[in-house]
Amino acid sequence: MASQLDVQLHGDSISIVKKYGPVLRDIVQSKFGCNAEFYGVGSGNRKPTVVPEKKFSVELHKGLKVSVWKADLTSFRVDAVVNAANDQLQHYGGLALALSRAGGSVIQQESDKYIQQNGKLQTGDAVVTNAGGALPCKKIIHAVGPCLPAFPTAAMVSQAEPKLAKAVKSILNQVEKHGLQSVAIPALSSGLFNFPLHRCADVIVSTLKEYHDKTYQTKYPLREIHLVNHDDPSVGEMHRACQNLVSTTTKSYSHAAGSHGKGASNASTTTVQVNNVRMTLKKGKIEEQQTDVIVNTASKSLKLSDGQISNAILQKAGHKMQNEIEKYYRNSHQKYHVMVTQAYKLHCKEVYHTLCANSYQESAQQILSQAIWECLTQATAKSHRSIAFPAIGTGNLGFSNTEVATIMTDIMEKFAHKHQQVIMDIDIVIFPSDNDTFKAFEDQLRSLQGRTSDSSPSSSQGFEHSNVSQAHPSVTPNPQIRLTNASDEATQEAKEWLELLLFYSSGSIVVHNNFIQYFGEQEFQQLHREAKQGVSIEEFFENGCAGVIVKGESNEDIRVVALQVEAMLCKVQKDFVDEEVDLMTLTASPKVSYERKPCEKSGQDFCDRDNEMRSCGLKVVRVDRVENCTLKEHFDLKRKQLQSTNAPQRMYQRIRVQFCNMVSHVGFQREYAPPDDPRYGDGIYFTGKVDEAMNVWKSMEEKYLYFVEAQVLTGNSVLGEPGLIVPPPIRDDPLCRYDSLHGGMGISVIFNGHQALPEYIIICKLLSN
Repeated sequence: MASQLDVQLHGDSISIVKKYGPVLRDIVQSKFGCNAEFYGVGSGNRKPTVVPEKKFSVELHKGLKVSVWKADLTSFRVDAVVNAANDQLQHYGGLALALSRAGGSVIQQESDKYIQQNGKLQTGDAVVTNAGGALPCKKIIHAVGPCLPAFPTAAMVSQAEPKLAKAVKSILNQVEKHGLQSVAIPALSSGLFNFPLHRCADVIVSTLKEYHDKTYQTKYPLREIHLVNHDDPSVGEMHRACQNLVSTTTKSYSHAAGSHGKGASNASTTTVQVNNVRMTLKKGKIEEQQTDVIVNTASKSLKLSDGQISNAILQKAGHKMQNEIEKYYRNSHQKYHVMVTQAYKLHCKEVYHTLCANSYQESAQQILSQAIWECLTQATAKSHRSIAFPAIGTGNLGFSNTEVATIMTDIMEKFAHKHQQVIMDIDIVIFPSDNDTFKAFEDQLRSLQGRTSDSSPSSSQGFEHSNVSQAHPSVTPNPQIRLTNASDEATQEAKEWLELLLFYSSGSIVVHNNFIQYFGEQEFQQLHREAKQGVSIEEFFENGCAGVIVKGESNEDIRVVALQVEAMLCKVQKDFVDEEVDLMTLTASPKVSYERKPCEKSGQDFCDRDNEMRSCGLKVVRVDRVENCTLKEHFDLKRKQLQSTNAPQRMYQRIRVQFCNMVSHVGFQREYAPPDDPRYGDGIYFTGKVDEAMNVWKSMEEKYLYFVEAQVLTGNSVLGEPGLIVPPPIRDDPLCRYDSLHGGMGISVIFNGHQALPEYIIICKLLSN
């Protein structure tokens, strides 16, 4: 599960983020690999350009739902949206550009990395990147459909149809591979790619139907496919294609909406959205729901066979659920309003069993309210995004339909207002024949909609009958930056860096980074242009460590200039990596790629390193194995060139977090980790032990400590001395030099990065923390 941290903004930090949000987002991505989303500052977020409107929906006989929407894909709330991509994943036009702008630089960066590692895509291929930015989805699936010339012939279209079908199948394969529950697909290859819209719709819909009939299985996570376009012609063609190709025996939204009998009522749903919480009332069986959480109402006896809802859940889940409740809760003296069990055979992740009092008992309404609140807060704490409730209390507990509907909707409304950052789908599931209870909830939701509309006419809350609002999550009232990454370490480091930059007020900011030495006159002229009156910029270079000191009277001006310095450093480092990759491909593999694979905490690689670090007062929190075939080729070539009989040594280097990916990509450079005291020469330093590395790089003050474990070719070595930029010659021959230098505390210094091969990146904390 992704790590997420929020940085609360105040004072001049709000105006800085508002003006320089995109720059700040790029820096955070480059330095820490984190996505940054901005709330409450008017930067980084956007409103939908089209009011979402559902035109058609159908549930196929295996349970897969297909719908047609007129909506803006950049604000459509779904697990994954599909981008109509080109074979180089360059997002410079149409939908691709819109998604890339909304999602931020992470999309293009991940796309570039994929192409760099794997080469260009073929027509019909689809790949996945993270979303990020203002996009309310988890993933973007980039699919390459066929590209036709303007005014293509019938033969050209016929030849391209199988390729379009292949692209749709590739999308569905990626959905399955990544365990996604919902996907939004546009009219691929129409528009800029010139595929006739009428045939495009037919191919897409027929491919979806074929997938459902021949491939789809009910055990798949995928539940909903949305065909989403913002223009009327595309929406109309998708609607037509669905009506023509979907079996007439399957009940659809269009049929239900067009009928006036009892069947229309049975098929209807009612939806209200308050902030980021979407409440949907529908008819169905609670045990058949496919949400993250299903809520059950259990009796005080803890026998799940008591009560219609509880017994239905038990029969579907299996009796292991009953055994779990008895094992963990029967003998407990604690008072529970909600008990959590596994899902077993249900189509959810967890089941929350509520224990409520009979309606005639004291505080019964309060207990019912508290149980519903606990269900919602527990689901939020576990990052669940959807939860299904039955009408709790309308059976054996004796509450009236209106009473339950009032209590439940009231608690859900309060939850939505209190947790405005939480995105949650709440389904209220009423048994199909229970029309009275359905009507009671429908009345309460309509009343809720009236209240929310009156109190906030400009909000994104909406009410629809048989039509679900897909508005973009509303902006939170408190200005903040939300950071997300796969690791807790990255988000924590990014948060601390941001807080130091945005809030530290001492009249100066120091940026330490040896890549400042790559700044030329142009870069410094740009900085001085950016700097306002009263701000000075001073470069320094001491003991092999370079940096910039930004001073001034205005803290806001200082922060803005420091931000510009960091942005320029990110660009310099990217250009440096690109140049190194070009050089590496001249003598080794034509393609440079790398992976950082996390080691299991129970595995030998992790345990060995944790034991070694603990002896130095450190605790390992993560170990990544570095795999880079091109670096290995260069290392082996260097090994042959040195012609040394000495075996490579296992050694360590301590680096800053922002250089972890660079060392994995292009190997070691002296700019990453200049020692505090370069007494043995101006090269690339390594130590034979971890505690020695902590002495060589004492000045690094980060929450986490980052070590690179490497195989190092020291070869023929000699004692180093200050100021050496290459090893000294052996005897009097200037062309024959030592391979490395050495010093006290097991230090080795090399001057060619290919003499060292990074194998592990070890992230630690002090045991005292």
